[in-house]
Amino acid sequence: MTGIIDYEAGNIRSVENALKRLGAEYVLSSDTEVLSSCDRLILPGVGEAGWAMEKLRAKDLEGFVRATEKPLLGICLGMQLLCSWSEEGDTGCIGIFENKVRRFRPDIVPGVKLKIPHTGWNSITSLKTDLFDGIRENSFMYFVHSYFAEVSGDTVSVTEYGHPFSSALRKGNFMGCQFHPEKSGDEGERIIANFLKMS
Repeated sequence: MTGIIDYEAGNIRSVENALKRLGAEYVLSSDTEVLSSCDRLILPGVGEAGWAMEKLRAKDLEGFVRATEKPLLGICLGMQLLCSWSEEGDTGCIGIFENKVRRFRPDIVPGVKLKIPHTGWNSITSLKTDLFDGIRENSFMYFVHSYFAEVSGDTVSVTEYGHPFSSALRKGNFMGCQFHPEKSGDEGERIIANFLKMS
């Protein structure tokens, strides 16, 4: 059973649809007793970091997430919330990963104006961890984000947009994807399937 952590964040429906396509059993809940009975957890997210952390704290989910020993996958904002701090709203986050989350700067590349948010398909490289079993180097995934996690020792996938950033992170049972695997075609679905094997 996979538990989707419900804290009123966006993109829950697309995650549910991906799990349905894979024939996976899941429950959407903010009840820590229900979530504790699951084999693995997904922390989805689309929105603003400060608002999201307020919702997690209001539902007593921050400490639960930090303490869980179940495999946990953060997606998009969900991954950023697992980092130590976000520039978005000067927000202290859950702190699983040491990474800080920064805003893309449109003028970071001299003579080029980057479009923000970073939206669309981009490649992932330097793949590590069993989350990427069967995924080819330079596979393309779908991104929509204005903030990025810096590269650190927890980085298990790198993407370039003006500069390198962490497109995936891993520390023990905690994993995160900045891209949306549930919107990334067959290879994104393979990543979710790999996660569903973990317990």
